[in-house]
Amino acid sequence: MKTWDILKLGLVLMVYAAVACVGLAFVYAGTEKTIEQRERADQEAALKELFPHAERFEEIPGTIVSPDNTVSFESQWEARQGSTIIGVALQAVGGSYGGSIEILVGVNADGTISRIKIMSHSDTPGLGANAAKKGYFVNKEKRITFYDQFDGKPVSDPFEPKNDVIAITAATITSRAVSTAVKVAGTAAEQWLAEQGAGI
Repeated sequence: MKTWDILKLGLVLMVYAAVACVGLAFVYAGTEKTIEQRERADQEAALKELFPHAERFEEIPGTIVSPDNTVSFESQWEARQGSTIIGVALQAVGGSYGGSIEILVGVNADGTISRIKIMSHSDTPGLGANAAKKGYFVNKEKRITFYDQFDGKPVSDPFEPKNDVIAITAATITSRAVSTAVKVAGTAAEQWLAEQGAGI
């Protein structure tokens, strides 16, 4: 192949690559706003699950610091009813069996867990993944899922699997990871709420 043919082929490929990049940029620009809106709507829906009576949520980034270096807080929100803070939601991330586990933890102003929602995990299907499964009951008689058992639980409780937390069968690491993240988030949120004069 002659030098000119190689250069011509290179120029053609370069033009195709440039056109593809421009096309992708247009697609991204066209969908970016829609993706952001959907993410905000999903986030609002998740927060509403934790605090159904809240009128609004205000983000308070970096305000609450994790007291445990194994758990980080990615995002934080006040839940408000009028001018009153009724609770705090923390997006807690900790290590679990299959990698990181991300949990949205709601803490009421009275020092109890309002609710938790497992947002993402990489744990084993049929075992640790049961932490987020709607059809997996740790108490079949009362139809309580693993995450339901945290509803209304005082932050002062130990949060220890096989003690005051019903563990997932054959998934002690996941059970401990969730319990630890919820306990850490609850403790930090309760302290912050007390500093704001919220609570009873």
